[in-house]
Amino acid sequence: MKKDKPASKDSGHSFEDYIKRAANPLLVLLLLRERPMYVYEMAQALEDRSDGRYSISLLYPVLYRLTSQGYVQEGEKKVSEDNRVRQYYEITPEGIAYYEEICGVYDQMMATIQKIRDSGVTPQ
Repeated sequence: MKKDKPASKDSGHSFEDYIKRAANPLLVLLLLRERPMYVYEMAQALEDRSDGRYSISLLYPVLYRLTSQGYVQEGEKKVSEDNRVRQYYEITPEGIAYYEEICGVYDQMMATIQKIRDSGVTPQ
């Protein structure tokens, strides 16, 4: 259900790309608060919960950044039934605190943007 996104004239990135770049760490931390997961499992959870409308095509860079910041750490490795090694990731206590902080920022920003939109002039 993926569709082509119009690129902005100046950057080659769409508005959706910018929103997702900001939201991706929040969503990864949300999933890892529930339980440790491996990368494909996270990607599937996001797609399933969004009815196929949300995906992170480059999930590893998000995880590496969160790991380097101390918000996520590698957990155990497990071998699947089909003999694939799966690296699980888990949220750290610092990651939980950061998640709560950015949820507050997200909620404030969305409420502020909605307030601005609601107070806009209606076109004639």
